Amino acid sequence: MKKIYHLSTCDTCRKILSEISAAKKGFELQDIKTEKISPAELDALKEKAGSYEALFSRRALKYKEMGLKDKTLTEADYRRLILEEYTFLKRPVVVAGKKIFVGSEKKTVDELKRSIG
Repeated sequence: MKKIYHLSTCDTCRKILSEISAAKKGFELQDIKTEKISPAELDALKEKAGSYEALFSRRALKYKEMGLKDKTLTEADYRRLILEEYTFLKRPVVVAGKKIFVGSEKKTVDELKRSIG
């Protein structure tokens, strides 16, 4: 499977997608705002990433608004929150066969470029 879960309104996602544009041939793009991630898709991503927490964004504005930073969240909480609110999915998430790349950290993006470039 070759798929990129992203947010089309996110400047960081757009920048990363443009950086890998030549290499992303054959990838299916899914804008998580207009096409919500399904429970089955999220579960498959968790299998590759190792946990729902690894897929969870603490940068989302709602994280602070909902007071989540002061709570101890479980894997079930992370799963539920991501499914309820697309902004809680750390992005972009790139699935390239058996590999997964989650988020926009420089080392993650560099590894992604090496892997698909």
